[in-house]
Amino acid sequence: MPISLIGTFDLRHGPFAPHLGCEMLRQYELVERVLAYDPDADEAMLNRAYVYTVQKHGTQKRASGDPYFSHPVEVAGLMTELKLDQETIITALLHDTVEDTLATVEEIERLFGPDVARLVDGVTKLSKIETMSDNERAAENLRKFLLAMSEDLRVLLVKLADRLHNMRTLHFIKSADKRRRIARETMEIYAPLAQRVGMYEYMREMQLLAFEQLEPEAYATITQRLAAIRSEEGSQVDEIALSIKQALAEAGLKVEVSGREKHPYSIWKKMAERHVSFEQITDIMAFRVLIDDVDDCYKALGVLHRTWQMIPGRFKDYISTPKMNGYRSVHTSLIYSNAMRVEVQLKTREMHRLNEYGLAAHWAYKQGEPKPDEQVGWLRDLVEILETSSDPDELLENTKMAIYQDRIFAFTPKGALFQLPKGASPIDFAFAVHTNLGAQAVGAKINGRHVPLRTPLQNGDVVEIIKSRNAEPQLSWLAFVVTGKARAGIRRFVRQKERSEIAAIGRKIYEEIAERLPSQIGKKALAEAIKRLKLNSEEDLMVAIGSAKLDDRQVMEALVPGSAANLPASETWPSQQRAIAVRGLTPGVAFQLADCCHPVPGDRIVGLRRPGKGVEVHAIDCLQLADGVDADWIDLQWDARTDGAVGRVRAELYNRPGTLAEMAGTFAKNHANVVNLEMTQRENPFHTYEVDLEVRDLAHLTRIISALRASDAVAQADRI
Repeated sequence: MPISLIGTFDLRHGPFAPHLGCEMLRQYELVERVLAYDPDADEAMLNRAYVYTVQKHGTQKRASGDPYFSHPVEVAGLMTELKLDQETIITALLHDTVEDTLATVEEIERLFGPDVARLVDGVTKLSKIETMSDNERAAENLRKFLLAMSEDLRVLLVKLADRLHNMRTLHFIKSADKRRRIARETMEIYAPLAQRVGMYEYMREMQLLAFEQLEPEAYATITQRLAAIRSEEGSQVDEIALSIKQALAEAGLKVEVSGREKHPYSIWKKMAERHVSFEQITDIMAFRVLIDDVDDCYKALGVLHRTWQMIPGRFKDYISTPKMNGYRSVHTSLIYSNAMRVEVQLKTREMHRLNEYGLAAHWAYKQGEPKPDEQVGWLRDLVEILETSSDPDELLENTKMAIYQDRIFAFTPKGALFQLPKGASPIDFAFAVHTNLGAQAVGAKINGRHVPLRTPLQNGDVVEIIKSRNAEPQLSWLAFVVTGKARAGIRRFVRQKERSEIAAIGRKIYEEIAERLPSQIGKKALAEAIKRLKLNSEEDLMVAIGSAKLDDRQVMEALVPGSAANLPASETWPSQQRAIAVRGLTPGVAFQLADCCHPVPGDRIVGLRRPGKGVEVHAIDCLQLADGVDADWIDLQWDARTDGAVGRVRAELYNRPGTLAEMAGTFAKNHANVVNLEMTQRENPFHTYEVDLEVRDLAHLTRIISALRASDAVAQADRI
């Protein structure tokens, strides 16, 4: 059986190798490339777009000294290598004209049509924002990027090619700080995005070029080590590839095998993750086996495992369960000889084409075929994260979570498959199925067994979510969820709840203010006040009052102009006579029961209100009140509807078997639910615990403390 051998290859000399030292792609060459795979392309329009970008960029120069128009021409060349459609090629040629020249979107639409104008406008929206801090700038770029991507994925393909060519010429930029900033942005955003759409060639080259700038010493060391190994061992890669091919040929399989050394960034990443030296990295060689059909992939796998020992735990079947970006292949690791470990990937030729170019391969020119949508469900998740993230740090955090992490597979009871990051919990799974399911989750079963919601999922788990319509996402879930979608959903609910609670206290304060005015306030006067304060709604007004963004004088003056003129300067907050309900308050939002004193019904309480923050509810004898001289003080009362709160107890237990169980029994006998228990000190013969308990009122908490003091297991118990 004839076999073919593709020898070693270097990323920098592959199909996406830089065009450094070569002449710029000429006009006729670009057009011929497009016509080679799309004979029906509009040759005149392609020529017109080439001439247009040359004329518009004129005498502009790049840092390399080359004419600026060489950059969009090279980006268009990258698009032709992916065999993308005519509109994408023209967009690549024009993608910088609106931002860097006098060209307008309207002019482009007139000359090249609405589709090209829309794509160029989408890429233009990703322009730099130099006035922002690094995080704000990166987050704003990413926000624009995701919105543009959601409208047309070809925007992403052009932008990735644009970034790849910029990285290839990055060394011409004189400022080291600027080079590192661009490299870091590439490593954190663009390389992961290339991976998520399956464009692994783009991803690997971006990572390599960014690594060279971010870790120049490590890059130099690893490349030198690889060069030394290459010179010492000569054609070892070819030798191993030939051995693999011969073994498969003897089994009647016609294959192609290519071998390579893993690139420096991949090796450096493994060294960092495993905390090992270069010499301890044993699997620096990887081999690709291309086969005719799927059945032969599994036949070849069997041959390899019979010929060489496979390494347990290193086998992955991405054919039966593809990655989220559509990647399909079977991976295994073998011990070749002298304990040498090699990685082997088996796939069909069509899988390889789709794997290397990912989404771009699906977008490649094919007459009359619909464009793909099934690969980009993750993009919809990113857009949802975009809509719910309120600040740059949160957006970057959640988006990186959605882009970066390795995946596991979990199933619904009906067999629907969901891919999640490693370490994902049932809550992450619930939000992946549907945002509403995540919001209503109260429990979970994994493989038919009830488990805590923080339980990490494993590959192949069957997950059943137990829900309740009255359930609400808990702030504490943020401690263990790992997906950006879940974190964004939880935070969105918390913000909504915070807003409603702030509005509730704002309305109570508003009613106090309205009672002090000389006339009764009707709907018309309220509407006029909202206009004067430049707010959008009555709820916005209540939120502004509740969060102390508006003081009494501003509200009174807006409601009845001139009414605050004779108000004493010291009178900025009236004494509260109405009870303020504290039932169901969530720590960390508008109403917060202070952690320092943990007030419970029966305690005399007071509220502290600071500008831009919610109200902190303290016990009247709390020592922290001394720090509240700069806050507004509010006299509060427990509402009659209040059905309990969380009190904190410190208990010193004797260090002997059964004492912790006896303390728990005391809580149970007194009908107190333990919310949190933490050992704070271990000093024989005592162990000290701090326990948060749900209690009805002060009398209930006092009885529990008395019961603890009477227990033989407890040396001392006090309220914190």
